[in-house]
Parts: sequence; C-alpha cells; structure tokens
Amino acid sequence: MHKMKKSTFIVALLFAGFAFKTATAQINVSFKANIGAQPVWGPVGYNHVEYYYMPDIDVFYYVPNHQYIYQHRGRWVYATALPSRFHNYDVYNGYKVVVNDPYPYRHADTYRAKYAQYKGHHDQEIIRNSHDSKYFEVKGHPEHNNWVRDHDQRNNGHNQQNNDRDLRSDHDRKGNDHPHDHS
Repeated sequence: MHKMKKSTFIVALLFAGFAFKTATAQINVSFKANIGAQPVWGPVGYNHVEYYYMPDIDVFYYVPNHQYIYQHRGRWVYATALPSRFHNYDVYNGYKVVVNDPYPYRHADTYRAKYAQYKGHHDQEIIRNSHDSKYFEVKGHPEHNNWVRDHDQRNNGHNQQNNDRDLRSDHDRKGNDHPHDHS
C-alpha cells in the first residue's frame, strides 16, 4: 500500500510539472520586430509596437495599419490622419506610451488613468532623431535612403554570388568546364 501511495505521488508530481510547463509555454508570447513599420515620430527603444497611446490628446495609434483611433461622438473612429480638432498637436513632441495589448481603446479609461501623469511631457527621443542604425530602415528617417541603397547593394552582391554559383553548377552538371577555365 505504501508503494502505491509513493507511485501515485510521483505520477502526480510528473503531471503537475508537465501541466506547469505547458501553461508556461502558452504564456510566453513572442512578437516579431516591426521597427520598419513604426512611424518616425515613435519613441526609440522598442523592437515591436502594436499601439501608441498619446495621453495629451487621448488618442491611440495602431502601428500595423498606420491608423489613429480616437473617439468622435462616443464612437471609436479609425483614420490615417488626426481630426482637425487636433491640428495644433505635434506628434513629434508629444509623449507616446507603447501599448502591446490587444484593442487597448476598449479599456481607454484604464490607460487615461494610468498615463495621465505623462500629459505635457516632451522628453522622449524619437526614431527620426536616433543615430542607432536599426532605425534607419524606418521610412522618413534622415538616413533611410542611405540604408536602402546599402541594403540594395548588399542584396545585389548576394544575388550576384548566387547567380555565379548557379552558373557554375549548371556547367558542372552538363560536364562543361567552369566559365573562367580556358585551358
């Protein structure tokens, strides 16, 4: 009887360990970096951003679709530009809070309360002003065109190497000499 209790206990421990490992695996959510999708006025320091919350104007910005989300007559509106009532707001200088929760505007009261103290803050470094090369891929960054040119040159060099290798392979399969062999 003592052995059966011990076996049952061991099985229960193993099962609990497996269940914990499974739960942990489900909690770990990884995001793919989306630096290139972020606007030049976004704050530096984030490899992945779903939303920004701008407490000065109580507006969200959805990075993947490049859309502002704001309330108009009690309803959430999605737009590629801010409405005229925010014409004096400067997205480059206003404070942005990174939010990676799904549909944060559905819980806007929580974000309003949590980030109210950031209203009027203008101390964030933004992507446009960063000298970190990882931000050069962001369209509108002062170094973006250089990044594109360098990136294209690297890709063309890589493609040329692949083309040369493929050409040599074709000649080898056909029993021909390498194109550079003239003996």
